[in-house]
Amino acid sequence: MICNICPRKCNIDIDKYKGLCGKLGGKIRIAKIMRHEWEEPIISGKRGCGAIFFSHCNLKCCYCQNYQISHLGGGRDFSCNELAEIFKKLEQSDVENINLVTPTHYSNEILTALKIYKPNLPIVWNTSGYDDSETLKKLSDYVDIFLFDFKYFDSEKSKLYSKASDYFSVCLEAIKTARRLIPEDKIENGVMKKGIIIRHLVLPNMYNDSIKIFDEIFNQFGNQIFISVMSQFVPFYKACDYLELNTKLKPLEYKKVVSHIKKMGFKNGFLQDIDSASCKYTPNFNDDNFYEI
Repeated sequence: MICNICPRKCNIDIDKYKGLCGKLGGKIRIAKIMRHEWEEPIISGKRGCGAIFFSHCNLKCCYCQNYQISHLGGGRDFSCNELAEIFKKLEQSDVENINLVTPTHYSNEILTALKIYKPNLPIVWNTSGYDDSETLKKLSDYVDIFLFDFKYFDSEKSKLYSKASDYFSVCLEAIKTARRLIPEDKIENGVMKKGIIIRHLVLPNMYNDSIKIFDEIFNQFGNQIFISVMSQFVPFYKACDYLELNTKLKPLEYKKVVSHIKKMGFKNGFLQDIDSASCKYTPNFNDDNFYEI
């Protein structure tokens, strides 16, 4: 099967060769299924998400906190039919939604599983933002919430840290596409049922890049769109290879970004405390408890 599902356009037969994402064949590799209570409050609600953490990733950020699965590829393989059964099990587990974490490279397989069984719960597409707009359109009848990361403005930085010089333009177009697909957010009892949230992780020594991203979000989508500003950077994995990343975010850097967005007048958003930069919020992918629900 030739794979061009994401902006990488690898154009290779994944039954024989791995793409940059690490995917091989038509199987879906999953690292953990759990009740996840650490997303934005409007996503986690009181009952948490039914989170499915997919292995591998099409972006490959050098500092990824989930590097054990995104880079190293740990997990178990499932078929589309088996994924549909997981949806059913999560639906029965008293969670707010089904949260598909890093799903992009499995878009075709997830779509097949959702056609087999679409749960009566919101489906969250929790993505790095490096998504193909045409692929997102195919998901429009099945995905209810798009939870985008918006990582970089500067193309040199996105090339250096994530091997994607076109990240900014691709991510921006993906968010525009999602906004056309879901023009209005729907909130019930403080929990999102349909809509879009744009996340941004402020990186050390890059607060000016963060400010440019929020300027662009404001210019494109106005001050009503939901945003989430994160301070949780910890120098995981290969961040130590880069002097500017081999450190935690300085409180002053985060404060400058937060002050800027407050001046811009965003109405709907979430902020993290600076002490969120801790490993305790990262799932343990090394333990034997694969299903934590």
